[in-house]
Amino acid sequence: MDLPSLAVILQAALSPNPDERKAAEQSLNQFQHTPQHLVRLLQIIVDNNCDMAVRQVASIHFKNFIAKNWSPHEPDEQQKILQSDKDMVRDHILVFVTQLPPLLRVQLGECLKTIIHADYPEQWPRLLDWVKHNLQDQQVYGALYVLRILARKYEFKSDEERSPVYHIVEETFPHLLNIYNRLVQIPNPALDVADLIKLICKIFWSSIYLEIPKQLLDPNVFNAWMILFLNVLERPVPLEGQPTDPEMRKTWGWWKVKKWTIHILNRLYTRFGDLKLQNPENKAFAQMFQKSYAGKILECHLNLLNVVRVGGYLPDRVINLILQYLSNSISKNSMYSLLQSRLDTLLFEIVFPLMCFNDNDQKLWDEDPHEYVRKGYDIIEDLYSPRTAAMDFVSELVRKRGKENLQKFIQFIVEIFKSYDEAPGEYKPYRQKDGALLAIGALCDKLKQTEPYKSQLEPMLVQHVFPEFSSPVGHLRAKAAWVAGQYAHINFSDQNNFRKALQSVVSGMRDPELPVRVDSVFALRSFVEACRDLNEIRPILPQLLDEFFKLMNEVENEDLVFTLETIVDKFGEEMAPYALGLCQNLAAAFWRCMNTAEADEEVDDPGALAAVGCLRAISTILESVSRLPQLFVQIEPTLLPIMRRMLTSDGQEVFEEVLEIVSYMTFFSPTISMDMWSLWPLMMESLADFAIDYFPNILVPLDNYISRGTAHFLTCKEPDYQQSLWNMISSIMADKNMEDSDIEPAPKLIQVVFQNCKGQVDQWVEPYLRITVERLRRAEKPYLKCLLIQVIADALYYNAALTLSILQKLGVATEVFNLWFQLLQQVKKSGVPANFKREHDKKVCCLGLTSLVALPADQFPGEALGRVFRAILDLLVAYKEQVAEAAKEEEEAEEDDDMDGFQTDDDEDDGDGSDKEMGVDAEDGDEADSIKLQKLAEQAKAFRQNDEDDDDSDDDYSDDEELQSPIDEVDPFVFFVDTVKALQVSDALRFQNLTQALDFHYQALANGVAQHAEQRRAEIEKERMEKAVATAAS
Repeated sequence: MDLPSLAVILQAALSPNPDERKAAEQSLNQFQHTPQHLVRLLQIIVDNNCDMAVRQVASIHFKNFIAKNWSPHEPDEQQKILQSDKDMVRDHILVFVTQLPPLLRVQLGECLKTIIHADYPEQWPRLLDWVKHNLQDQQVYGALYVLRILARKYEFKSDEERSPVYHIVEETFPHLLNIYNRLVQIPNPALDVADLIKLICKIFWSSIYLEIPKQLLDPNVFNAWMILFLNVLERPVPLEGQPTDPEMRKTWGWWKVKKWTIHILNRLYTRFGDLKLQNPENKAFAQMFQKSYAGKILECHLNLLNVVRVGGYLPDRVINLILQYLSNSISKNSMYSLLQSRLDTLLFEIVFPLMCFNDNDQKLWDEDPHEYVRKGYDIIEDLYSPRTAAMDFVSELVRKRGKENLQKFIQFIVEIFKSYDEAPGEYKPYRQKDGALLAIGALCDKLKQTEPYKSQLEPMLVQHVFPEFSSPVGHLRAKAAWVAGQYAHINFSDQNNFRKALQSVVSGMRDPELPVRVDSVFALRSFVEACRDLNEIRPILPQLLDEFFKLMNEVENEDLVFTLETIVDKFGEEMAPYALGLCQNLAAAFWRCMNTAEADEEVDDPGALAAVGCLRAISTILESVSRLPQLFVQIEPTLLPIMRRMLTSDGQEVFEEVLEIVSYMTFFSPTISMDMWSLWPLMMESLADFAIDYFPNILVPLDNYISRGTAHFLTCKEPDYQQSLWNMISSIMADKNMEDSDIEPAPKLIQVVFQNCKGQVDQWVEPYLRITVERLRRAEKPYLKCLLIQVIADALYYNAALTLSILQKLGVATEVFNLWFQLLQQVKKSGVPANFKREHDKKVCCLGLTSLVALPADQFPGEALGRVFRAILDLLVAYKEQVAEAAKEEEEAEEDDDMDGFQTDDDEDDGDGSDKEMGVDAEDGDEADSIKLQKLAEQAKAFRQNDEDDDDSDDDYSDDEELQSPIDEVDPFVFFVDTVKALQVSDALRFQNLTQALDFHYQALANGVAQHAEQRRAEIEKERMEKAVATAAS
């Protein structure tokens, strides 16, 4: 397509007529892969005679096409842009990028970033030569602009990936230094000089962010740079040309230069100039920086801050960065001694006033209270806020240098309280009181631990904080609520004071001013946590929740939801009457938050965080009423639309939270409704599309569907859930790109099928065994090997004859059993078993191997039976010991709670009798002692940080330990003894041969197991009777 035709189509893409626009977009898409298309777009973008709107459309299309197609996303993907077109674009984009107006330059800058990230240095080796040449020519701005993009590519790269930076620095930094030198010497510099210096600063920042290139470690070179940075730091910003608008003023070029200079000096100081942080090879640099520069920078910073003291202007970010530098200096003796002479002025005349409520706060409070609240709870705002930096400075000062500063600072605060109390109403220093309260709240951790303040906290609150709940000034009512929340957990000697504060905070939720209402809800959370007598809150719970949701309708704030979660947690099942209303309100709030977040995609919107909070709160409510299944039936219609929509790609931001809700709904509802079953296909589609990282979370509801809706899972053909599950599991287990740890939920799901569908899925045994064995051969992690072996164990428990015949048909029976026994016998250096570590793992193995014992001789030969029999006995002994150990630990934990840590004589008994109970007597006391010593040594070793051969430790106890299963009701001892008795009846000779082949050790174990089985049988019967009586009584 020629240039005029392309320009016409681009013009049509701006048409107010949607049909014309659509046709133009289709034409652009149709021609985008034709040769020269990119080059022609670039020609239009740079053509000054062309209409600006058309050039802009061309630049956006150009940027999007390059972002999507410049380099292939997959290794075997075809190149979509001709090499000749790429060369042409690379050659021309450098020339034009800086000549364009800012509106177009920003689009081409993005293109340049994409191209440099993909092509430099391999496909674009001449780029650095171009930069170097133009740094010495008239094209300085263009060269710096490109160099900034180039340096930024390596800003976060470390080690080998970072090596191109050294070449870039070597080639360009001498020229940068010359340019910088010339720029700072220009008298009355224009604003574009500031733009050039800012670019040089940004290039320097990216180059030293993670590591200082060795060329800059040369003391002469580094000093030359530092002279320039200190020159810019000390030099006043030109007064002429400063914008009057506050928003424009802080982004004005010369203030940007000041900000980036301070940024760089802070980075050098905190990352490379601190002797404690440095590795040995950088120690010399740290010493040199401390000696030659750190103090000088501190002095410049203090002089700059002095501007604030005398009413001058400094941008918020600059103040914030300077205070960060000062906070970092407090712990260093040499720096602190420099700070000391000016500390009182700094603390009381600069830092404290920054903590006080100011004109800007009042303006925002009056004109946009929602924005005031958002800023107050926004973590990102905190990074830039002078007030947060001032609070951090004071906290660091009293933490590191408390002896000489805490009393002095508190005395200052007390004086403010005193002058406030003494002043008549219209002359009270409200804003200073606000700052004093902020200081008291910020120092709460220190004051709670330090006498004499610790014992004075309650009187201080009663005298100076609680009266402000009824202040005529809104911001003091809000601050009183916040401070009260900070101290809600102290031990009140007079409970009436706690009660009064709680009531005031609750009243604050009905305050006419929005920020007071929000701060009150936030403080309420602390009071609910600290409340010992819930009767303080119980009577007002309905109105509390009512106020709560009124506020949630007004504000999207994650902290509001945290308070609700705390209330639900504290009251548990008492929330039942409110559960449906709470879920309805939270669901409505969730949709509002999602709509806000979608409308405001570009911004880091608090709506998205609040949406997550709403779902978490719903989960908390569902958990609190988990013993009231009928409530789930009532709540389901409210939550279904959320689950349906958010289990698709629309819900990626909240996927984990939604899956938790699905898990509760499928587990605690009386039955799983057809509406809930309609979510199964959505989860399967998401798993295939984007949600593989959430596979462990998806496992839980899938288990619930199969275990609690077994009949529907087995009989439904539209959709066919069995087929759907097979398609998913077989695809994941066959995928060679997936790591062992990624596929762990797949074998767990096969186990769920075999355990819940006994005798009803014979047709699936062979396919599942086939993929299990195939994956077992590729498995590297021991934990996955054990999981796959457990699939085979569950298949044997499902139907031993069928499973064994399939393994033999596949020709893998010997291979599988050899691996199984090898895994069972492996121990760590500490002597404990290396595999099948959980009780559940051992039990599954026991049930699977025991099922083989029942097979007739023609299916399972005698020698194999003997080997299996001995393995079962070993497993049962280990299982019994583990169960006993867990029970003992639980008992000790309860005792610890009761005894508050006092030891008892029973601690001496380390539960050593397990072998004796199993029928093994130690031949003499020495052996028993040696066993005891050995066990103690094992325990000691287990406490060591790193057990070298335990590369798998994270997998020992995974979250699904809590999942319920039909085999929970099967006792492995009773099952084993009953199976052996049946063998004795059906084939006495086989039984006789088996028992006679056992050595004395295993015969003793067998007797012990038999005794324990009878004991377990009696216990199970007793539990059954007790349950029956309890059911009848209820």
